[in-house]
Amino acid sequence: MPESQANEPKKKNPLQKLKEGVDDKEEQLVILSTFVRLGVVVWSGFIISLNYITLPAFGEQPPKDITFVASVFTGALASFGVQAASKKGDGTYKADEEKKKAEAAGFSNGVPYTIIKVETPIRLVPDKPRIDPISGKEIDPQTGKLT
Repeated sequence: MPESQANEPKKKNPLQKLKEGVDDKEEQLVILSTFVRLGVVVWSGFIISLNYITLPAFGEQPPKDITFVASVFTGALASFGVQAASKKGDGTYKADEEKKKAEAAGFSNGVPYTIIKVETPIRLVPDKPRIDPISGKEIDPQTGKLT
């Protein structure tokens, strides 16, 4: 009996399989954080859906305040690059205008970014200077102050 137990491979949980499949620690964290964000989206979407569904066991329930859950849902979707559009007064959507403004300010999919070049010895140099959207002046990459 003890010999048969020693020959059986132990069952691995999903986290152990992830560690074996991906060697790089940063890549493992990226995958894990994606699953966590996806879990938050599913959970918050489920809670929001429950507000509009009548369950036979509980009967008719008055609607609850889901402001917090809706903001968590919106934030989690924004981390995947999904942006909610809002209507202007004339009935058109303004998501495209907001997206263009965000890209001009150095944001991509709602996430700020800077393209850098790596030189030897290691020195981080921005690809293009960041411009302050209010004053139109260049921002110094080292100090963060307007030049």
